[in-house]
Amino acid sequence: MKVCGFTFVRNAVKFGYPVIESIRSALPLCDRMIVLVGNSDDETIGLIHTIGDPKIQIIESVWDDSLRQGGQVLAVETNKAMDAIDKEFDWCLYLQADEVIHENDYSAIRNAMAEHLDNKRVEGLLFKYLHFWGTFDYIGINRQWYRHEIRIIRNNKLIRSYRDAQGFRIESRKLNVKTVDAHIFHYGWVRPPAKMIAKQRKFASLYMSGDQLLKTENLLESFNYKDVDAVKRFKGTHPEVMQVLIDNLSWEVTINENRLNMRLRDRILYALEKVFNYRFFEYKNYRIVK
Repeated sequence: MKVCGFTFVRNAVKFGYPVIESIRSALPLCDRMIVLVGNSDDETIGLIHTIGDPKIQIIESVWDDSLRQGGQVLAVETNKAMDAIDKEFDWCLYLQADEVIHENDYSAIRNAMAEHLDNKRVEGLLFKYLHFWGTFDYIGINRQWYRHEIRIIRNNKLIRSYRDAQGFRIESRKLNVKTVDAHIFHYGWVRPPAKMIAKQRKFASLYMSGDQLLKTENLLESFNYKDVDAVKRFKGTHPEVMQVLIDNLSWEVTINENRLNMRLRDRILYALEKVFNYRFFEYKNYRIVK
């Protein structure tokens, strides 16, 4: 069984992406790692070179910034990275530049890939998610956070990144997947507030232009992590590769864990989810097979 990891990144230094930690967390599971580096305004490509692992294949890319419909450029870059994977590989492990795998989950991930290797009906593996907010102490728990997503796919070139690289499909069909008892640690909302503002402003330009973009940018003049719908304190352990970033956290956030800033509909659905341990009307970009 051979596994190739793949990811894409642009302006990792400028916007505070933990891409080094992300890549390092994937390397123990991979025989090769494709890192697609977009044209950046900082030292992103030099940063990737500092990892110094022979498994890593760096490919430079130029983003088409005119692709603003639904963040389409993110899927385009994901597909570029996928297309660079040789046919010798069986599975493809995908991480975005702010996603990290815990070393405690390596065995479960390897076992799942081995178990389903010969079952061609299984097109991907579905991971659970932890979305961190503000610091490494809180995770988002309201309905805006997706609970699962596909992060391992078969090396099948018919599989394409979907919409803004949230998941994968074959044309319009959802992938058939099996669940894996492992988490993706998502740190996209843990960075200095100034870098969060800069990142949000840049991301807005991937989805809109003209007056709409200008209006949105004007709204993104400040950022306060306390303005959150709902969080709870994280009581587990973080991946070892994140420890340096955790130790060097340079800002403080104290959040009221009892805060529930939701519309009435979401409050009701949130309450029902806690009672029945089931998320009603959940969007699922996959099909779990028996």
